[in-house]
Amino acid sequence: SPGLSLYFEDGHDDLDDFGFDDYGSDCDGIRITAFLDAGQDNLTPLGRLEKYAFSENVFNRQIVARGMLDVLREFSDNENDFISIMETVARMSEDGEPTVRAELMEQVPNIAMFLHENRPNFPEAFSRYLVPIVVRYLTDPNNQVRKTSQAALLVLLEQGLMSKADMEGKVCPVLLELTEPSSDDDYKIEAVAIMCKLVSMLTKDTVEHLLLLRFCELCGDVRLFQVRKVCAANFGELCSIAGQEATEKLLMPKFFDLCSDSLWGIRKACAECFMVVSNCTNPEVRRTKLSPLFINLISDQSRWVRQAAFQSLGRFISTFANPSITGLHFCEDGTLHLTGPPSHPPEGNSSAQPKEDGTSSGQPTHSAPLSRQQMDDCTMFNSFSFWRSPLPDITQDLQLLQEEERDEVIEKQDETMRDTEGEWKEDVPSLDAQGPATSSQIQKVLDCLQPHLDDPDVQAQVKVLSAALKAAELESQREDADESVSESNNAQISDSPSSSPVNSTVEISLYVHLCLCTQESDLIENVEEDKDSDTAKTCDEEKSKIQNVIPQQLLDQYLSMTDPTRAQTVDTEIAKHCAFSLPGVALTLGRQNWHCLKDTYETLATDVQWKVRRTLAFSIHELAVILGDQLTAADLVPIFNCFLKDLDEVRIGVLKHLYDFLKLLHADKRREYLYQLQEFMVTENSKNWRFRYELAEQLILIIELYSHNDVYDYLRQIALNLCSDKVSEVRWISYKLVVEILQKLYACEAHDLGLNFSNELIMRFCHCTKWVGRQAFAFICQAIVEEDCMPMDQFAQHLLPSLLSLSSDPVPNVRVLVAKALQQSVLEKTYFKDPGSAYSDELEEALSELRMDKDRDVRFFATLDPNRNVMDTAALI
Repeated sequence: SPGLSLYFEDGHDDLDDFGFDDYGSDCDGIRITAFLDAGQDNLTPLGRLEKYAFSENVFNRQIVARGMLDVLREFSDNENDFISIMETVARMSEDGEPTVRAELMEQVPNIAMFLHENRPNFPEAFSRYLVPIVVRYLTDPNNQVRKTSQAALLVLLEQGLMSKADMEGKVCPVLLELTEPSSDDDYKIEAVAIMCKLVSMLTKDTVEHLLLLRFCELCGDVRLFQVRKVCAANFGELCSIAGQEATEKLLMPKFFDLCSDSLWGIRKACAECFMVVSNCTNPEVRRTKLSPLFINLISDQSRWVRQAAFQSLGRFISTFANPSITGLHFCEDGTLHLTGPPSHPPEGNSSAQPKEDGTSSGQPTHSAPLSRQQMDDCTMFNSFSFWRSPLPDITQDLQLLQEEERDEVIEKQDETMRDTEGEWKEDVPSLDAQGPATSSQIQKVLDCLQPHLDDPDVQAQVKVLSAALKAAELESQREDADESVSESNNAQISDSPSSSPVNSTVEISLYVHLCLCTQESDLIENVEEDKDSDTAKTCDEEKSKIQNVIPQQLLDQYLSMTDPTRAQTVDTEIAKHCAFSLPGVALTLGRQNWHCLKDTYETLATDVQWKVRRTLAFSIHELAVILGDQLTAADLVPIFNCFLKDLDEVRIGVLKHLYDFLKLLHADKRREYLYQLQEFMVTENSKNWRFRYELAEQLILIIELYSHNDVYDYLRQIALNLCSDKVSEVRWISYKLVVEILQKLYACEAHDLGLNFSNELIMRFCHCTKWVGRQAFAFICQAIVEEDCMPMDQFAQHLLPSLLSLSSDPVPNVRVLVAKALQQSVLEKTYFKDPGSAYSDELEEALSELRMDKDRDVRFFATLDPNRNVMDTAALI
């Protein structure tokens, strides 16, 4: 009858009570296409399909829809039958029951994949029959059907099953129609969402010609905030597809409007996609337009917007990165590599900043002498610029500078004497500030200061003036000598730079200048220490944060993320977000501006939240690549050492990239960590076996960084301890570590150490009372042979006898690995294959016993063809 259910199973005459969800297509005892089998109705299979596809029983129609893929497989050999089935599918798509339509739509992606695999036979079937169904269901009145069709459409695009012609000619027109201003609100919101999801799967041409202008219109939809919110959330993806030109011309005005929308949720969505949008603009737009816009979001009145903005701040800053400045670039595998010698100041001068004219204050430039006003305006004294080599001719400059310095020193002296010894201040003569001081003037000052030598400040003044007196006397003697020199000797004197009076005068003047500067600095520090120390410190801190790679406001906001008040007013995890993005910010600024981030990094490294420190620990190796070896040794190594003693949650971050960090250090600094590797064996929770597993993996890599003696003295014992771990996974990886150590010893021609280590392996594993240890020895021996870790004659002499002794071990699991090692590895070596080998008889005898072993697995591996791929026996360890 038309109401008969399609579920047929032996012993059941009537299953009408079973519903749509009671059985799936893979249920045991149920075959969905059973209704096609011959029955009492004398109908053909296709007639029976027609009967149940349009049955009055809803469940029958659901089962037909669910089993349509199996039906197509059974009739795919006959083209006429296949076409008939596709016609049936098209008619079923008009079923009045929403559940039937939804069930049919769920099968569409599977049917499309089947048609794609059989495309030569049915090239147009998908486009002719299924695409119209998908498109029509996008406007279905039932919400479940629409959602199912949207999901099916995305799957079809992800799998590349829908052609460009179908997308442009059938799908996009429907979406454009649904997003018309007059369209129903529910349909419009759904259509916008699906359109934004489709953008990433369409070509640039399709997006530009069909969807871009409509997207811009939707961004300004004043009636439905849901539409604007969806547009804001997907704005970045559309910018990526549209490209830089379209982004700056069409999308940027809309983005500005969305960032100032009245709804905080829309502004928050803009903040979240800010980095992607920034990547699609040129540097000038990024600096002049997007940066002020982002500052507005950071200071938004909504806490949620500020939170999203701060989370995106580091990523936005990273879009300013320029490989020509940083000296680094990302490879396809995500690793950082040098692009060339990066431009950074020499050690001790990390504060040199590029100027507006393109020159750097850390580079030598031959400029005109500075006037007094220019010197006063200079906010940073760069010692590197002054002590560069070669020095230009500074005779005139030095004389002028000396006069100014003497003038300032005398003024300081007068002020100091007035403050400390007011009763004798008027008795001290002043030096002439308009010209060089004479010996008599300096002597008068010294005589006046003699009664007050108990004062440390006066002692400092006496030292300065004594040096000046010597210089004045020497200069006077030199001038007298110059007048007595004849013209005939002038050439000789000029040819000898060491005897040049000008050069000598410069040397004396330079000496006096240094003395004056040094003593003046000490004097000022002693007299005005309390008054100026705080001001100078604050000034230095402000100068150290100045750079010109990114807008200064962005950097200031980023540095403020470590402020405790930010955690209260913005986000309790703001410090974690700061730590997460710090390597990207450091890469953007370049190592020459590391001083801007150093204090922030140290603050984060000592944060009370272990999640913040953990984040830094996981990225410290990348930061070391960015900063280079010198800054790493100076600023990162101390923090790295602190992380080594931190919680296990933090230590694991250091441990996972231990090799990457150590390889960046100098050999002497790297060797210091040999003593600390043992500390990784101790964890807060002994059940944390993955920590020890990671240690073994890192040690395998670290071996290449140290000499064979260091490996033997320090890493050997750690490896042996790991081999005795309670967890089999740790033991398995540790056996590989042991093999690597042995290979290192023999590769470095350290045969004595290799022999000692081999004997230690025999004593610890081969003679172990636990079968797990003896099994490990068999595994290690096989790995040694396969990796050629040692000469085969050495293996045969020292390890093979012990391995053969285990062929009669009472535990089958041990004999299994012995059989595998002998059959698949040892006998495959030419050294043992040779009929004249001294060990061939022993090997054949041991294998003969194993081939007749009472255990089936032992016999299997003893007779197995070495070239045959078999299961991994690591699970037996």
